[in-house]
Amino acid sequence: MSSFTLVAPETAAGQTKELLSAVRGKLGLVPNMTRAMVRAPAVLDAYLQMSGALAKGALPAKVREQIALTVGQANECDYCLAAHSTLGKLVGLAPEQILAARTGHAADASTDALLAFAKIVVEKRGRVDVDDQARVRAAGFGDEAIAEIVANVALNLFTNYFNHVAGTQIDFPAAPAL
Repeated sequence: MSSFTLVAPETAAGQTKELLSAVRGKLGLVPNMTRAMVRAPAVLDAYLQMSGALAKGALPAKVREQIALTVGQANECDYCLAAHSTLGKLVGLAPEQILAARTGHAADASTDALLAFAKIVVEKRGRVDVDDQARVRAAGFGDEAIAEIVANVALNLFTNYFNHVAGTQIDFPAAPAL
């Protein structure tokens, strides 16, 4: 049960309405997470700005969704696992890629190294060592990609923790069991 009162997009006004309209324009719907976040418009605005900025980065949408699945599983965020399983399908991830990403793996060796690094960032709370970075660098990733991996991990930690605190009711199809 949600501990936050969700804002109904139909009754929203001002900045709240603008933010929810932006979400609807991007996704075609207004998920419960954003309806809870907008209780503090600055929170939804921050989320939208960071996710929008990262969408312009070097990491493709499929990889960003795979990172979201890796982080969501590490934090046992059922809401994010459901949302990113759905969004992953929309960007072209196959069901087996979605399940593998949840464990921090991918069939492609370079993506596998990237997801393993994202998982290590979560597990070590950012205190990675040179060997952790060396493995992802050996897979062909440099400073730009590493910075974006960390930023995507941070964005997903935010949504995972937000949904835990808010008790956001899942409004996507449930993620399949591992």
